[in-house]
Amino acid sequence: MEGLRSQVGARGSRQRGHLSAATLLTLLSALLTCCVRCAESAKPSNIILILADDQDVQLGGMTPMKKTKRLIGDAGATFVNAFTVTPLCCPSRSSILTGRYPHNHEVRNNSLTGNCSSPQWQKGPEAESFPIYLSKQKYQTFFAGKYLNQYYNYTLSVNGKEEKHGDSYEKDYLTDLITNRSLRFLDDRSPQHPFFLMLSPPASHAPWTAAPQYQNEFSDVKAPRDGSFDKPGKDKHWLLRQPVNPMSNSSITFLDNAYRKRWQTLLSVDDMVETLVKKLDSIKELDNSYIFYTSDNGYHTGQFSLPIDKRQLYDFDIRIPLMVRGPGIKPNQTLQAPVLNIDLASTILDISGLNLSSVNVDGQSFLSQMAPSLRNGTTRPFFLVEYTGEGSPTTDPSCPKLGPGLSQCFPDCVCEDAYNNTYACVRTLDGKQNLQYCEFADSESFVEVYDLTPDPHQLENIVKKVDPAVLQAMNQRLIKLQSCLGDSCRNIK
Repeated sequence: MEGLRSQVGARGSRQRGHLSAATLLTLLSALLTCCVRCAESAKPSNIILILADDQDVQLGGMTPMKKTKRLIGDAGATFVNAFTVTPLCCPSRSSILTGRYPHNHEVRNNSLTGNCSSPQWQKGPEAESFPIYLSKQKYQTFFAGKYLNQYYNYTLSVNGKEEKHGDSYEKDYLTDLITNRSLRFLDDRSPQHPFFLMLSPPASHAPWTAAPQYQNEFSDVKAPRDGSFDKPGKDKHWLLRQPVNPMSNSSITFLDNAYRKRWQTLLSVDDMVETLVKKLDSIKELDNSYIFYTSDNGYHTGQFSLPIDKRQLYDFDIRIPLMVRGPGIKPNQTLQAPVLNIDLASTILDISGLNLSSVNVDGQSFLSQMAPSLRNGTTRPFFLVEYTGEGSPTTDPSCPKLGPGLSQCFPDCVCEDAYNNTYACVRTLDGKQNLQYCEFADSESFVEVYDLTPDPHQLENIVKKVDPAVLQAMNQRLIKLQSCLGDSCRNIK
């Protein structure tokens, strides 16, 4: 197996404590044994997964993606209730690759102590990730991108050889480099064999370095002021009660700039999608290819007076974009049933023709939802969201009054994470109910409950208003989900 790994620097001073990320490019070729076949051709279906970084859907993160919405969403299915099972890069991407909840792949956060890219991960769950099964199905595979930050000044390891990149846009802008390498792969592939591409552009992750031609776009855009923007986090977990409210002018200016720059970086991802679709069309593979577009987690910019980040249990951090086009998928579909990022592995393997009972996954295929002519299937009424908080064992010198155990702290001592920002939630979303029940692993054993039908922005924690019998039922479902494995994750009553 040939590989490409990308080592990148840590986040800037506002986003400390992250590991360097790795990127893998593998090229494999052979015959395919079985797969979903489209009506027009007996050739096995190709699969492309485009995974954006930190792209929200709740706060308008798809607004810049006009080409992507036209070429994928309008040409196929848009899932309006797609969720990550954990709102942070490394554990979320581990869930995508394995099809497992974090409590089963055991990547808890972005730290090495949280098992991110650890030897334990590499020897265990990574060896059972869905691209491994695709290679056994004899797909030619290509994977390029990165998990975390930095557009420039990074080093790639291409088939074990170091390849340095600097700050020249033409040679080094990573989103474009990923695009160009994927085109090269398509030119060099064996036309007789199916292929899988996974492209992981760095946008819209910090440091939000836009391509030169887009650095003046959206000059009048600001973060949306509706919903929970700059609202006090009353009746919420301690971490949400600590931000100063209303926010300082300097914090609002910072997050407005971040919001605008995030949109600017996404324009290059939009170009990537257009370029890839045109290429597939030119090589006569478009009609026989499934194209998935999604993100690892959502994001917030000022919600509940938190400046910028993810990691929280609220919809702005856990909802993700998800659009799919491909054989058997009718255009212009808007699908309501909840799907999770742990379902991507099952769906992709289902398309490849693999017997899903032979793989150890917690997710389920949603091929039946978007292409019912190809598969029968059911939807889930309940699912789990879980996160293990990160903190520093020492006190942040700039915020001595807060003490140890916190991380991601801004200059005005608003912290985005903490050891006790460790929670698990059960979400009920079945057309009749849209409820969220969350328990924190902290000294308060804090509980948050939301009915998102009348309160879509989760402004009011209704734990003291809910029938105790309902709370008990939610607690029991949560306990089952937190220990589920495989089939039991898909059959919670």
